[in-house]
Amino acid sequence: MDIPKPSVSDGRVVIRITAAGVTPLEHTILSGGYPRAKAPLVLGGEGAGVVEEGGGTAFSAGSRVMFTGPYGVSENGTSSEWLAVRKENLCLIPDNVEALSAAGVPVAYLTAQMTLSLAGFAKGKTVLAPAIGGSVGNAVTQLARAQGAKHAISTTTNHAKAQQARNLGFDEVIDLSEEKLSDGVSRITEGYGADIVIDAIGGEILSQALGTLAIGGSLTTLGYSAGRKTTIDVTDLIWKRASMKSFSLFAQPAEAWGTAWSIIFSLLHAGAVKPIVAKTVPLAEAADAVRYLVEGRPFGRVVLTI
Repeated sequence: MDIPKPSVSDGRVVIRITAAGVTPLEHTILSGGYPRAKAPLVLGGEGAGVVEEGGGTAFSAGSRVMFTGPYGVSENGTSSEWLAVRKENLCLIPDNVEALSAAGVPVAYLTAQMTLSLAGFAKGKTVLAPAIGGSVGNAVTQLARAQGAKHAISTTTNHAKAQQARNLGFDEVIDLSEEKLSDGVSRITEGYGADIVIDAIGGEILSQALGTLAIGGSLTTLGYSAGRKTTIDVTDLIWKRASMKSFSLFAQPAEAWGTAWSIIFSLLHAGAVKPIVAKTVPLAEAADAVRYLVEGRPFGRVVLTI
């Protein structure tokens, strides 16, 4: 559908969108599972583009930026040519990062960095983030490794992805088709366990991941692609003096966003983390992109080209 180009308004910057990340939330909305999102609505919660006007000195015209926010949920989103974005949602894209890669950074990397910080991550900690091919699992693994984790462990469910992960340099990935999660973590950590678990999968994986915690460890749950319900063994918490918490990106304060963006920008600029794009799809085929993300379960992000 045709949507007028937005104009500059108080606190908003007009962005010419060049790429948009595709996330599972689009599928949830299209399936009727997210009542906050009301039609008519342009989907797309994250993206990358070029500042057209309204960015001031911080984001001058022509600057390349990436962003996320309430877009695609409570207001029109990034699956469009233009968008008026709140200035506080913007982050400059490092010169060494392509827009296609940057479009898939905001949601996953902000989520990953904030959950690590809230869990008390520090150099030398052991981190487990299931699903190396998924956006959050991969981002947590890369960010933890880049910031000095003793172990940055992830998982996959098939041989092909396990080999792909190894080829990309992820050498602490447990192939769940060959080994139980608890056995894999115990093998890698020599029986110690995980100080921090960041789980974006839910379902049975959450229950299994809880059992891998080290003494005093914590598990953060923030997704449910493998199921909204699971059964846990409470002694995994009680006996290990462990904790379990939830996380919602858009409930975090502005200060947390600023701190996370600063760390992410620096690591991207240094080449210490490298977003993985599995497939690019033209905007006209956005429905196919969502379907591919959900059914194809690719290793890396699916990105719309605008």
